[in-house]
Amino acid sequence: MLTSAAVATPVRAENGTVSVVFTKGGFILGVGGGEGVLTFRGKRYPFTVSGMSVGFTIGASTTKFVGRAVNLRSPGDLAGTYAVVGAGGALAAGAGGVQLQNAKGVILQLSGPRVGVEASAAVGGVTIAMQ
Repeated sequence: MLTSAAVATPVRAENGTVSVVFTKGGFILGVGGGEGVLTFRGKRYPFTVSGMSVGFTIGASTTKFVGRAVNLRSPGDLAGTYAVVGAGGALAAGAGGVQLQNAKGVILQLSGPRVGVEASAAVGGVTIAMQ
């Protein structure tokens, strides 16, 4: 016999939009940072971005990324450390694209114009903190 007990339904994952300005520079040790805004369920949530890579990095670049945040259940899911999925590099005002994923399963699919000169063969990650 079934009872009429309340059953909790899992929160469905949704997508949001993200815009980020990220500046990176260095020689051997690359360091970068920036700011961004997540738009999710009609509201805007500011965040900061920091990142570091160790390996071959030389030069500097600024990238204005726009894209999607996939698998969000709440705005706080965006926070965390992201690993790069795939590879990318910038060379003089070219377009760059990157896909990142954090431990909560949130995937950032970002692309945008990169201004500056940077050659990179480094492995690194990005950390996002909500403001």
